[in-house]
Amino acid sequence: MRQVAFHRPAIGPDEEREVLDTLRSGWITTGPKAKRFEKEFAAYVRARNALAVAHCTGALHLSLWAMGLKPGDEVITTPFTFTATAEVMGYLGVRPVFCDVDPGTFNLNPARVEEALEGGSHQRVKAIVPVHFAGHPCDMDRLMKIARDYNLKIIEDAAHAAGAARHMDGRGMAKIGTIGDLTCFSFYATKNFTTAEGGMITTADDAIAEKIATASLHGMNKDAWKRYDKSGSWFYEIHDLGFKYNLSDVHAAIGVAQLRRADAFMRRRTEIARRYNEGLKGIEALQTPYSEAGIEHAWHLYVLRLKPEQLSIGRAQFVEALRERGVGVSVHCIPLHTMHYYQSAYGYQTGDFPVAEDIYSRCLSLPIYAAMSDADIDYVIDTVKAIERENRR
Repeated sequence: MRQVAFHRPAIGPDEEREVLDTLRSGWITTGPKAKRFEKEFAAYVRARNALAVAHCTGALHLSLWAMGLKPGDEVITTPFTFTATAEVMGYLGVRPVFCDVDPGTFNLNPARVEEALEGGSHQRVKAIVPVHFAGHPCDMDRLMKIARDYNLKIIEDAAHAAGAARHMDGRGMAKIGTIGDLTCFSFYATKNFTTAEGGMITTADDAIAEKIATASLHGMNKDAWKRYDKSGSWFYEIHDLGFKYNLSDVHAAIGVAQLRRADAFMRRRTEIARRYNEGLKGIEALQTPYSEAGIEHAWHLYVLRLKPEQLSIGRAQFVEALRERGVGVSVHCIPLHTMHYYQSAYGYQTGDFPVAEDIYSRCLSLPIYAAMSDADIDYVIDTVKAIERENRR
């Protein structure tokens, strides 16, 4: 039986050479390779500033902190995301205000955001955190207009969306990383390209960039990482409250090599998504992902939805059947408002966001990564179709 992993990183000789170069240099923590990665990532997304950090969770925390959010403030976001998006708000005593998602894109629905702001019960909203779910960019024109109308900041969670872009009124195609006030990326092992663990913040605001650069390493002056280098000084100053969110040169070395192949990775993911769409179209019990015009989808995830009324088994059984036949599969995402912490801490209840709950109840994520072979793709398609056919009502 063929085995197709849910994910396998595309690591090769280029990554090995960059990591060995770093190890042999004698400089393995934050240093010149991390700075190079920042510069090259900024060029890749066409951002003015890029700041490498230890992970996307840290990127989101630093971004909210840099915007001056305080205990009692509120931030609008989606419940259909990984916990890190809302978790970091708790670090600052900020309340996440969840709004339901669009049933096609699974992204934050601007109409629901407007309702939350117009309803009068959320008077301390200071920012919106849209999540570009699965790599499909959010409707940023509408969200940016809402932000302007209500004097709110936009901090984009682009953990799934490195390389994605969307058409913006008056701008044409704009890379994710150049639209909101700040954008946070993830380079976790499963992401479109990886540093094993790592993240990045992009912003056009030089003052905010400098504040984050300082805060990411204990609040020390921004060149404190040079203090063990012959070009630096042993002396350092603490300028602000700080955190330990710096990215090491070992991790950055992987990123430098991966970034050179980022466009090739994205083309391959797009091709896999196209083949899935073609191979699974017309099957009544399955719903393939929606992708609207005017975007460049990063295809971090390929999320298939089942139509349970046409199947004799549920989603959990369908997932287990795929795994039994060697196809790695996952589920993204369990809505946050249905989880114990968010119910006990903020009073949310199951049933509050029916669109997110409906998507979750029917969705599963198929393997999609650059290292997949054509034979792997065909096997996944054939296996999904076989399970659907065997369990069709």
